[in-house]
Amino acid sequence: MSMISNAGLNTSKSGGMNTSEENRSIHKFSTKEISFNCRQLSAMLSSGLTLVKALDILSKEQETDKARKIWQEIYENVQKGESFSSSLEAQGDAFPQFMKSMVNAGESSGQMDVIMKRLEAHYDKENKMNNTIRGALIYPIILLVLCIAVCILIFTVIIPVLRPLFGDDPKNLNIIAQFLLKGNEIFLKYWYLIITIVVIIVAGIIYALKIPSIRYKIDMYKITAPKIGPLMVKIYTARFARTLSSLYSSGIPMVECLQRSSDVLNNVYITDKFRQVIDEVKQGEPLSAAITRTEIFESMFCSIIFVGEEAGALDDILEKSADYYDEEADSAVQRLVSLLEPVMIIFLGVVVGLLLAGVYPAIYESLSGLETAG
Repeated sequence: MSMISNAGLNTSKSGGMNTSEENRSIHKFSTKEISFNCRQLSAMLSSGLTLVKALDILSKEQETDKARKIWQEIYENVQKGESFSSSLEAQGDAFPQFMKSMVNAGESSGQMDVIMKRLEAHYDKENKMNNTIRGALIYPIILLVLCIAVCILIFTVIIPVLRPLFGDDPKNLNIIAQFLLKGNEIFLKYWYLIITIVVIIVAGIIYALKIPSIRYKIDMYKITAPKIGPLMVKIYTARFARTLSSLYSSGIPMVECLQRSSDVLNNVYITDKFRQVIDEVKQGEPLSAAITRTEIFESMFCSIIFVGEEAGALDDILEKSADYYDEEADSAVQRLVSLLEPVMIIFLGVVVGLLLAGVYPAIYESLSGLETAG
């Protein structure tokens, strides 16, 4: 019997692990989806429904089969007596760690409806921020695609059509026209090699970003670069303040709050700096002093934290500062994109200008020749 029980237990554990591993690759909830799910759970729990019943209803409201399967498994686990937080944890990377920590705090305090309302507000603002960034980047991306399309069009369509105008001896042409003809020849002859090189470069950049030392330097440059750095700091400050406010007001220990809040920023340089902050806070150092020494955030934000500590209302101060920096982050995104737009426009203008500078003399000579012949 013992052997059978152990075998069954091992099979169960193995099955659970397989389910978790499977779900890691099945579906990862977006910020928009999490905001919707938290809103639904908050409404149902506030109206008096039990968590089990709320999860049952929520699983049936999912739009995709993959999401429905995950919530159905969570519902079944909670119905069997598992905690909500451990059921979320069993789904691997389907849910962010921040949500799992908040749910765990809600279970400890017995205020799951309040926690869900905070999660709803948090992810709703996060989703708005993501939409703002995506919306602001649409125009620069269109310009970039247009620049690439114009370059390809020049070397594959325009130059071949205009080639007879350049004559048989390219040496008589200006440098720009010679460059265009040579570029057309290379592009048509080695197009497959050019595509291969581009793919290798992109793959190399992606691989380089996974190397810790390179990623560390890039993340450090994000917040120290001229013009771009101060704007990125505002975006990071908004996310950090909002996350820390949500975690701390839920009763989670400050050390864990700092750990989770720095991880949410997805910047290894800041995460590394916060290891020192966490150590100092553990030793009794005020949070405001420890954060000031990192030299990451603005002095005003550090002063706000100091005021919150002195007044004993750090959670309220952080919540208000999060709202303020959300607006600042929106403005920062717009200014950040405004720096990219002129670069794209200038590049496109230079490309078109080079084409005209190379082609116009040849067209002029051809028209002159026709007039002389006439």
